[in-house]
Amino acid sequence: MSARIEELCRTLRLSGLAASVRDLEPSPCSEEINAFLLHALENEYELRLERKRVNAVRTAGFPTMKRFDDLVVDLLPEDARSYLSLLKDLEFLKEHQNVLMVGNSGTGKTHLAIAIGVLACEQNYRVIFKTTAGLVNELVEAKQERRLTYLLRQLKRVDLLVLDELGYITFDLAGAELLFQLLASRYETASTLVTSNLMFSEWVKVFHDKSLTAALLDRITHRALVLNMTGTSFRQR
Repeated sequence: MSARIEELCRTLRLSGLAASVRDLEPSPCSEEINAFLLHALENEYELRLERKRVNAVRTAGFPTMKRFDDLVVDLLPEDARSYLSLLKDLEFLKEHQNVLMVGNSGTGKTHLAIAIGVLACEQNYRVIFKTTAGLVNELVEAKQERRLTYLLRQLKRVDLLVLDELGYITFDLAGAELLFQLLASRYETASTLVTSNLMFSEWVKVFHDKSLTAALLDRITHRALVLNMTGTSFRQR
């Protein structure tokens, strides 16, 4: 049995098939059998991989489908254009870096965030997309229902957590503390992408507490890719 057939059997969890092939007596047909098996296993592997990608995109929670090819690059703010190749290669995920997009509405933050998330799904990263206010509500409800630990554990394991629209809707201090707890748990272990219409100096309006805001910014901006997305709104062009 070829090394590739054995590898595919392990990957596809077909230990019984691997054992059967290993026990086959050599015969004039062995080469043809191995070639057929290799072809069939490669097809099954690609089929499962594609199903996994489709399911990852479906379950990530994207509000709509956006890809890099859909972007009108010339209309993006300068920072977004300069960082585009870095964002496309997803190197920041391997380095557990955060991505922060800050600027007024209508400049492509959400579109770019979705495009990054979809690409990450298609490259077998685990991705969750949430509005920040929606996630805070989920955290508050989970705490009330005594399942916060489970939810935090699930979110901590995600390779890329996308938090959209931080600053559009405020939440109370209890919600802010829960969000801080989540983001602190992901510090330097997984990537978080945040879009916000507020400059960092204004985040205290959302988190209410200066010390909490400072501690959060200290963690979330460390080694992060920070994009200034201020510009003319697409909707006004």
